Amino acid sequence: MATKTIDAAAAGTWKLGDLTVNRLGFGAMRLTGSAAFDPSTPSSDRERSIGVLRRAVELGVNHIDTAAFYFSRLRSANELINRALAPYSDDLVIVTKVGPGRDASGAWLPWATPEQLRGQVEENLRQLGRDHLDVVNLRLNGPGSLAEHFGALAELRDAGLIRHLGLSNITPEHLAEAQAIAPVVCVQNRYGLDSRRTGSDEVLRLCGEQGIAFVPFFAIAGEGREGGAGQGGGTESDAVLAVARAHGVTSAQVRLAWTLQQGEHVLAIPGTGNPDHLVENVDAGALRLTDEEMELLLS
Repeated sequence: MATKTIDAAAAGTWKLGDLTVNRLGFGAMRLTGSAAFDPSTPSSDRERSIGVLRRAVELGVNHIDTAAFYFSRLRSANELINRALAPYSDDLVIVTKVGPGRDASGAWLPWATPEQLRGQVEENLRQLGRDHLDVVNLRLNGPGSLAEHFGALAELRDAGLIRHLGLSNITPEHLAEAQAIAPVVCVQNRYGLDSRRTGSDEVLRLCGEQGIAFVPFFAIAGEGREGGAGQGGGTESDAVLAVARAHGVTSAQVRLAWTLQQGEHVLAIPGTGNPDHLVENVDAGALRLTDEEMELLLS
């Protein structure tokens, strides 16, 4: 276990358009507890979640990923961010996403129409207490053209409600289609040590060539591992455990380090409601794996 707390800047920086962020960020989905997946489960402790957000910023995190549909029966991630961090510092970048939605009971709704996306953007603005959103990702729900939806977001960007646009859960074809409409500053796809996909490998490469941030989600969890940030969920591989022992760190820290070493344009947004796991995640930004270790992890 690392004993010295490292600032998030140790992971290096990248730009989302004209916004510079540390490559080690924070995902807000778990702030509401497991209710982010199942609203029937108990909510997280509100004051603890607020404390985690404030501690993340103290540790140098200046990139927070969220969404209006991250909520439980009692609270939402956006409300927690607003309560903890407003008024926001000039260097804090908040990235949200639109496309999916949930009703008041937490049930998932069909993918938004292009016309409904404005309402989703305005809901994020209201919850976060902002007059514009730094980055909005369009999360897709499958194959097919994104032109109408991404075009609608491009209009909101032109109107000043959005500063930059991104994509989530996409194919290389989606990226090309979007780039023909408006600039894309980041892509969020599922990607991790044991959850890589052929399509995401190609998207990772294309983003690097075009200077677009690639932001994996579930980078710690991996296949069949519900747990995130720290610590648990699923059976860990012998290779990950061996590398973790060699460095005196957790398996989650090894997975984060592996993710960040996929390219200078790769960002990490591990999420947690646990202050100890938060420190471990930030510390992982300073962990450097050898070429031999990187090969071992893929064996």
